[in-house]
Amino acid sequence: MSDKFKDEINMTLMTDFYELTMANGYLESGMKDDIACFDMFFRNIPDGGGFAIMAGLEQMIEYLKELRFTDKDIAFLRGKGIFSEKFLEYLKEFKLECDIYAVPEGTPIFPYEPIVTVKGPVMQAQFLETLILLMINHQSLIATKASRIVRAADGRAVMEFGTRRAHGTSAAAYGARAAYIAGCVGTACAVVDRDMGVPALGTMAHSWIQMFDNEYEAFKRYGEIYPSNCVLLVDTYNVLKSGIPNAIKVFKELNPPKKGIRIDSGDITYLTKQARKMLDDAGLTDCQICISNSLDEYLIREVLREGACIDSFGVGERLITAKSEPVFGGVYKLSALKKDGKMIPKIKISENVAKITNPGYKKLYRFYDNETGKALADVIALADEPMPKADGYEIFDPNAVWKRKKLTNYRVEELQKQIFEHGKCVYESPSVNEIREYCAQQIDNLWPEILRFENPQEYYVDLSEELWNVKNNLLREHSAE
Repeated sequence: MSDKFKDEINMTLMTDFYELTMANGYLESGMKDDIACFDMFFRNIPDGGGFAIMAGLEQMIEYLKELRFTDKDIAFLRGKGIFSEKFLEYLKEFKLECDIYAVPEGTPIFPYEPIVTVKGPVMQAQFLETLILLMINHQSLIATKASRIVRAADGRAVMEFGTRRAHGTSAAAYGARAAYIAGCVGTACAVVDRDMGVPALGTMAHSWIQMFDNEYEAFKRYGEIYPSNCVLLVDTYNVLKSGIPNAIKVFKELNPPKKGIRIDSGDITYLTKQARKMLDDAGLTDCQICISNSLDEYLIREVLREGACIDSFGVGERLITAKSEPVFGGVYKLSALKKDGKMIPKIKISENVAKITNPGYKKLYRFYDNETGKALADVIALADEPMPKADGYEIFDPNAVWKRKKLTNYRVEELQKQIFEHGKCVYESPSVNEIREYCAQQIDNLWPEILRFENPQEYYVDLSEELWNVKNNLLREHSAE
């Protein structure tokens, strides 16, 4: 389903200003038609986790399909007084000509892997940086956080309740989508249901109860109006003394087909244990208990360890803002330039080793064990290397080349799919439900040790030996300068 949630403005200038100054500079320097290759990758997994989740590709595609400079855009840039008329004329006739490859949404991803690759005229490939990072960074961050929370819930439903705490309308909508991809069952945000197919969920706020003369009357009226979703908020006054007793009374009188209570404050473990006992003693063993209020994966895991009786969770601000680590940190770096028909590898060197890039026009492969179906390792290789199909492929740690491991009895898949070919979209985005199912399958392909929240096993992401040699040679060349 195509994403309909868009601001009523042309988003082309939602970019860093230096993308425009560089593009103008490339044109003025006679480099307009030079072919460059850029990679998007990230360096660190949020919250010290074992993996991240790729998300945001559909929105990236939709924006790139509509990339154009309006008369208003051209007039604004002309008014800056620094851009040539030749450049402004180029923008007026702008047409995307790049080849773009990306890892599909819902795929577990790891540091330094090229998750998006752009190859095309340098003016265009450079300009796409900001929008690509904006789309992929945000949704991948929220999907990664949501995956942690869903796994902490251990099979219990998690609902995304963060719309009112999100950093703006787009963050609320796209964040809800990302959370659904990663396993949440739905969202509080109605527009995301209308436009993206993510189920909207919710019942009442405390104000509903306060509007009536008493709690019992508020519960009963709600149950009469919504018998198929009679979930009652029981902590407006006193959970154990009035909230649950009044809910029990209404459930027995109306016998709604779906009944539940939600607790939004207090000691979660104590209250849910007491609530479960009271409901069961009343014969309401089918009544479910939902918990909300400033939850995250750590609190959820802890209360479940303490024996809290919970059937579902509503998680808001700490999910939609990824509060514990609110930056994904994806970057977009030049990796190759085409000269005399060949892609020449380019490298960025830094005294900070983590900021040294992997050069070249590359492909990304994932190896799966044929016996268990589990992912064994990822390998980044040069694009012109043959796919490693033969059994007995040897991988090694690029930081310790003597540490080698021979893989046997495996299958290998190329992770990136072509999204645009010479500016034309050649990829059909799956539905959000298909992405969600795929994400769950892919996470199931990871070893349990990688799923740990603390000190997860580091997943192998290695360079092919040919790429490792290219990188090493470039480091030597530049160190001698």
